[in-house]
Amino acid sequence: MGHDMTYYHHHFKGVDWVFVDHPSFPRPGGLYADEHGVYGDNQFRFMLLSLAGLEAPLQLPLGEKGLYGQDCVFVANDWHSAMVPVYLAGKYRPHGVYTKARSIMCIHNLRHQGVFPPGTFSSLGLPDEWYHAIEYQYPPHMRQGSYAEEGRSVNTLKGGITTADRIVTVSPGYSEEIRTFLGGWGLEGMLNDRGPVLTGIVNGVDEDDWNPATDKHIAKNYDLTNFKEGKRACKMALQEELGLPVNPDIPMIAFIGRLDYQKGADIMLQAAPWMMSQGVQLVCLGTGTADLENGLRWLEAAYKDQARGWVGFNVAMSHKITAAADILLMPSRFEPCGLNQLYAMSYGTVPVAHATGVLGTGV
Repeated sequence: MGHDMTYYHHHFKGVDWVFVDHPSFPRPGGLYADEHGVYGDNQFRFMLLSLAGLEAPLQLPLGEKGLYGQDCVFVANDWHSAMVPVYLAGKYRPHGVYTKARSIMCIHNLRHQGVFPPGTFSSLGLPDEWYHAIEYQYPPHMRQGSYAEEGRSVNTLKGGITTADRIVTVSPGYSEEIRTFLGGWGLEGMLNDRGPVLTGIVNGVDEDDWNPATDKHIAKNYDLTNFKEGKRACKMALQEELGLPVNPDIPMIAFIGRLDYQKGADIMLQAAPWMMSQGVQLVCLGTGTADLENGLRWLEAAYKDQARGWVGFNVAMSHKITAAADILLMPSRFEPCGLNQLYAMSYGTVPVAHATGVLGTGV
């Protein structure tokens, strides 16, 4: 493509870690957007990332045998690297490269598909006949604001789903949900067609980081032998740290997560007055849309003796809240994977969740 990429290689515990850099990658805002919206060159940025990932085994001396070589498996995560299986099939294999390599498309959140105007196809460096592999035509009821009169677009994730050798999602429940009109976001037909190679695998917990018996962030470590004493101490310590009335007998409810429509943070805020009327304490931690961040600020201001809303994210505080709370709320409208419910169950905190996606089968 005529662009110079920089690779950084680190070998650690038998694993080669390769990091890729390009002048278009660093941004003063977030990875994908800032306060003005999504970056206009995201398609270009993640196209470069995908190509750099494919070139790395061919160009870098990894391990003890020199170049890694062509016999490998590529795992593409969401739309941001969904061009990896597309390029593998349309750009490399036709020229005798990576003929034995395989690709896996991992879907964490089908809602985000990497959709761009159809005219951008020419910038992707694929043969013309590959256009239909990544074209998506929206049905009539979804065409408002689409890129062309007929609702046509370049859909990056659709291309990955079409061309990958295998497809995995982050839970068995979500793998079923995305094959229905309720969770397929327009791609359910294609995912049903690819059903024989679609598998759901539940996320796991890193027990070195999330273990109440060894957690360095919490006030008192505990396990099954001292569960009540440990939870009690953790709750009292958090109450004191946050300036709430210190009383281990007050039920503590927690919400930890992204403040957006998917996670149901607005549902939690709407229910907050009723929860407060029951005499509980509510502790929230998260960052997201401005209106919901302001909602946490309102919650704390309105219920100074019962509620705390931490806008932002803090690893240590997430551990403290998980250990201290009696109940963790997860009112997600849809939940592909989720980790907080797994952490909560590991810490003896009861998850109260909407039965959707992984929450419907993993709680």
